[in-house]
Amino acid sequence: MTERESTGPAPGLHLTGLNATFREQASLFKGLDLTLEAGQWTCLLGPSGVGKSTLLRLIAGLPSDAVITGTVTADDRKPVTGRIAYMGQQDLLLPWATVLENVVIGPRLRGKQPGPDDFSRARQLLEKLGLTDRHDVLPNDYSGGMRQRVALARTLFEDQPIILMDEPFSKLDALTRRRLQELSVEALKGKTVLLVTHDPVEALRVADRIIVMTGQPATFSEPEMPVSSRPRMETDTGFWDAHGHILTQLGSIGEAA
Repeated sequence: MTERESTGPAPGLHLTGLNATFREQASLFKGLDLTLEAGQWTCLLGPSGVGKSTLLRLIAGLPSDAVITGTVTADDRKPVTGRIAYMGQQDLLLPWATVLENVVIGPRLRGKQPGPDDFSRARQLLEKLGLTDRHDVLPNDYSGGMRQRVALARTLFEDQPIILMDEPFSKLDALTRRRLQELSVEALKGKTVLLVTHDPVEALRVADRIIVMTGQPATFSEPEMPVSSRPRMETDTGFWDAHGHILTQLGSIGEAA
């Protein structure tokens, strides 16, 4: 394969008039507007079933059980389609393909044969994420944390300016989760990232902006904007005050429901 073209600077996204309704049920959300700032991490928190994953699928253009509508536009006026990489809760690695082959699966799915440059870049990404050898083994030979690193490498390999992440680290142990949070912050510098999470601590560690999604139909809170540099530590000034504020927002909905 020829040398990859640069995707250029990451754009901001404007989500306008977002609607999601399940058949014969009340709307998950209706008429929502949201802006994702260019080159920043936005973290979206909210209780289960509020519509966070549905929102991600709307942005990504993926199928959904809900009827979803709305417009997603980039502030550089270029099409959003083809500029998004999506990382979900499950690593979805192909069990019959090697770790290295899983990283370069994108070109194959688009009908292109990966070349030497692609495999070289995939190895570099794996090494950057701490997987320095055994790239020719099958994914089942890797631990859960290692598999998620492979999934992250696959996401990075796509080299897209917009990254959507749906609780990608939620099933990992605490130490592995922290390490992958730190690796992701470093590896996704300059990208426009939307991360869905249930964990206020995770949001406070990695986000530039934190938004709470609550209610039915759901609405968005005013953004929480931590001031210290990422990835943050729990000892940073104001960390636990912000954590308490987020929990209050989440808890107030539970009381009202």
